[in-house]
Amino acid sequence: MLWFGFGYSGFGQLGPGEGFTLNLPEPVQLKGANVEKKRIVRAVPSWSYTAVVTDEGSLLLSGCVGGSPQQVICFPSLGCCDVLPSEKYLIILRKERAECWDVLHLDCKGTVPEPMWKMEFSDLYDTAFPLVAKGYVLSEPPFFRELPPTLQAQKMALGNEHAVLLTSDGKVLTWGSGRHGQLGHGDVEDVSEPRVVEALHGLTVREVASGGWHTVSISGPFSREDPTECDEDEDDDLIGIQSFPALIDLPQETEAAKVSCGSRHTATVTRSGQLYTWGWGKYGQLGHGDTKNLDQPKRVEFFYQGKFCVKDVTCGHWNTYVMCLPEAK
Repeated sequence: MLWFGFGYSGFGQLGPGEGFTLNLPEPVQLKGANVEKKRIVRAVPSWSYTAVVTDEGSLLLSGCVGGSPQQVICFPSLGCCDVLPSEKYLIILRKERAECWDVLHLDCKGTVPEPMWKMEFSDLYDTAFPLVAKGYVLSEPPFFRELPPTLQAQKMALGNEHAVLLTSDGKVLTWGSGRHGQLGHGDVEDVSEPRVVEALHGLTVREVASGGWHTVSISGPFSREDPTECDEDEDDDLIGIQSFPALIDLPQETEAAKVSCGSRHTATVTRSGQLYTWGWGKYGQLGHGDTKNLDQPKRVEFFYQGKFCVKDVTCGHWNTYVMCLPEAK
């Protein structure tokens, strides 16, 4: 399994020594912590650092950690299964509990800190993080919130100011800040409790993702984005708002399988193993070799021309991580 990263790397979150930005995908190389031979299974970026989980449960932090940039810190054999990073707090999922670390007070020696919060699990669960037994974790106090069991939550994604939840029967619910139309309810009002996105009624949704100001879901052979990100430059005063779900067609009738959202960009993996990106591209986070913005999905040629089969994608605020396999010969 191969990992590539591209986009903003001003703190070394794409690997120490990399440039300020990467406009094309580069292999993720974690140096200086005796971790080169460990197999990465998860790469989850915050803004100034990235949390990496290996197949044998080690945790690595790359970027600005403990107030110092260009760090690679390893916590070996931690039993880490997944992570939810933010600039202040790092939520870690271990085999039978979740716990929170204070990122600003981590040392560079890899000393496992005393958790500032933890929650033991007595019930088994088979949902994806941040969902846990009886609710979900979040990267700010109180760190855990309950969900009504009647929701039958299957998957959940947390944006900067909102959340989206997918139920086992394919319904989509959103709540939180709606000031950019990211909740999909046809307005810009805030919603305090999970609310069904009525505009998606009748569609069985398979995947959901949330970014800074937008939400994306995949239903059948189509990718639906809510709202469409329309800003042309970071400094523009005018930002388009799409408060109802809008259909996004992938080129050549390609079927979307997975999706992820950054602050203002989106990436989707197709069933044939290709990667498409669009949105804000100022730091090269779209992977097309430039810093242009795109209002329509465009295939990332690096993986297609290199005969890589893309399996998954994770967008950070201003960067993107891709997991792929070389094409079988």
